[in-house]
Amino acid sequence: MDQNNIRNFSIIAHIDHGKSTLADRLLEITGTVDKRHLVDQTLDSMDLEREKGITIKLKTVRMNYKLNDREYQLNLIDTPGHVDFSYEVSRSLAACEGALLVVDTTQGIQAQTVSNIYKAMEANLKIIPVLNKIDLPGSEPEKVSDDLVRTFGFSPEEMIRVSAKTGTGVEDLLETIINSIPAPSGRKDLPSKALIFDTFYDEYLGVVAVIKVVDGEFNKNMIISKEKIKFMATNTTSVPEELGIFTPKRKELSILHTGEVGYIATGLKDIKAVRVGDTLTTLKDSDKIQPLSGYKDVKPFVFVSIFPIENDKFPLLRDALEKLSLSDSSLSYEPESSSALGFGFRCGFLGLLHAEVIQERLEREYNLQLISTTPFVEYRVALSTGEVINIKSPSELPDTSRIGEIMEPWILLNIVSPSEYVGGIITLCEERRGIMKNMEYPTENRVVFEYELPLAELVFNFYDELKTVSSGFASLDYEFADYKPVTAVKMDILVHGEIVPPLSNIVLKDKAPEIGRNLIAKLKDIIPRQQFKVSLQAAIGGKIIARDDIPALRKNVLAKMSGGHRERKDKLLEIQKKGKQRMKRLGKVDIPQEAFRQVLKS
Repeated sequence: MDQNNIRNFSIIAHIDHGKSTLADRLLEITGTVDKRHLVDQTLDSMDLEREKGITIKLKTVRMNYKLNDREYQLNLIDTPGHVDFSYEVSRSLAACEGALLVVDTTQGIQAQTVSNIYKAMEANLKIIPVLNKIDLPGSEPEKVSDDLVRTFGFSPEEMIRVSAKTGTGVEDLLETIINSIPAPSGRKDLPSKALIFDTFYDEYLGVVAVIKVVDGEFNKNMIISKEKIKFMATNTTSVPEELGIFTPKRKELSILHTGEVGYIATGLKDIKAVRVGDTLTTLKDSDKIQPLSGYKDVKPFVFVSIFPIENDKFPLLRDALEKLSLSDSSLSYEPESSSALGFGFRCGFLGLLHAEVIQERLEREYNLQLISTTPFVEYRVALSTGEVINIKSPSELPDTSRIGEIMEPWILLNIVSPSEYVGGIITLCEERRGIMKNMEYPTENRVVFEYELPLAELVFNFYDELKTVSSGFASLDYEFADYKPVTAVKMDILVHGEIVPPLSNIVLKDKAPEIGRNLIAKLKDIIPRQQFKVSLQAAIGGKIIARDDIPALRKNVLAKMSGGHRERKDKLLEIQKKGKQRMKRLGKVDIPQEAFRQVLKS
C-alpha cells in the first residue's frame, strides 16, 4: 500500500457517547466484517465492556475502503473510554495522525470530551468533530455544534452529523477522514523503528506487541533469519515469532511498511518486559536511533487487599491473578496475610474503575467469592534520616518518631456540569479539601471546573456524592498532579485490646476522632455480643481518641432456682461476676468475616 493512502485515526469520546457503535458502522460500511457476523460493540469483546458500555481494553483494526477509484488503508485504534487508562489513550493517540471527536447530541460536552480533545491537541492530531445520535428525539445538534465552536474554536462547517446506530452520515465521515487526516510522515529509508501502544499475552506466541511502524519496515525475513529485535526502555531483546494485522481477528502478514499498524509476536514470556509507549527496533540498529518521546513507567495509584471468602480458594486466586496480569501489565500484586481475613493479595491499580473491573473479572471468569479492603492511596514518607519511602498500606507506616513528613498524592480534577448545580459542587469540593484553579462558562447552561484535590478524597465516595449533588448530570476526569505534605496519622481500631489490622487506616489528624467514632459505632452494631463486656477503641499511637463498649450478653444464673435464701442467690451472682472478669481477662473476640464485609463496604 502506498504510504500516501494510509490513514491512522482514533475515536475519542466520553463514556456512552457512541464510540464503539460508530466503530461497528465503520466496520460494516467498509466491508471489514460481514454483516452476518456483526454484533453490537464488535470491538468490545468482554461481557463486562458491553454491560458497562465502556471500552476497557483498546483494539485496533485495519479497514480497506475505495474512494474515487483509489484504495485506502484505514487503521482504526479504538481507545479505552475511562480516565484510569489515560496513559494508554495518550500512547494510542501518538500512533495516529487524526482523531474523531464523538459528542452525543443529547448530552453535549462532558468532562472526558474536554480531557480527550486536549490530549489530541497535544499530539498535534487533525481533529474531526462528529455529532452523534442525531436520530434521537432529544437530540440538539445545533446547540452542541455552537458549544463546540465556542469552547474549542471549531467552525460549523467542520461538524459531521451522524447516527452511529442507523449509519446515517457515516459514508460522509469516511470521505472526510480520507480528505482531512494526513498520511503518516515516516521515512522508508531510515532504520526500522516502531511505537508500542498496546500489549497482550498469547499462550503460543508469548507477549504480542501492537505497534505503529514509524520508520523503515519489519518483515518475515527477520523471523526466518532469527534477527533480534530490541525494546529500548527495558533493554530487552528477543527473536520475533510472527507479524501481522488485525481485521479485527489476527491475520499473519509477511511485511509491515512505514506508517502501518499491526502486531509483532515477541516470543517473550514476561509481559512486563514489553511496555506500552516503548520504542521497538532491531538490535543491529539500536545504537543508531533515538527512542520515541512520551514513554513513562505506569505506576498504580490505588491499592486494595483482596481475600477469598473461603480460605482454601487462595491458590485459585493466585492463579487467576497470574493469568489476568498477562493481559494487563499495569496490575501489580503481592501476597498478604491477615489474622482476620486469612491469606490474600495486596493489589495495585491505576484507579477505582480498574480495581472494580479486575475484581469483577476475578469473580466472574474464575468463579471466586472475594472480599476487598478499603481502597488506599500510595503515600510518600520522608524519614528523619532523609530517606524517602512509599507506603502502600497503613501497616507499612513507620513509627512517628522516625517520620519527618508525610506527603499524599494530589490530582488535577475537571468537572463539567449544568450551571444550576454550581453551589452543590463547590461545597462538595471544598469539604473534600479541593482548591479551585479555574471556573468557566463555555455556554450559559454549562460550567467547567478545574480543581486540585487529594486523591484520597476522590477514593472515598467522591464520585457518588458528585452524582448526588448534580442529580447525575455532572461528569469528571482527572490526572495525577503532584505529592503535597499532609498532617496525617495512622488510626488503629482495637477490639478487646487487640489491634485489628484490616480496619487500620491513614486519616487526617483533625478528622481522626470523628472517623474513629463513626467506625466504632458501626462495629458496635455488627460484632456479636459476648459473655463479657467488649471494649471498642480507636487509637493514634498510644492515645485513645474514641471508645465505646459492647455490653455483656447476660445469662440468668438464678433461673434454675425456684426458691431459697437470699444469700444463696448472692453467692451464685458473685461466682458469675468473677467468671465474667476472668473471661474478660482471658477471652478472645472472634469477629466474623460478615462483619468485616459490612464495615469495609461502608
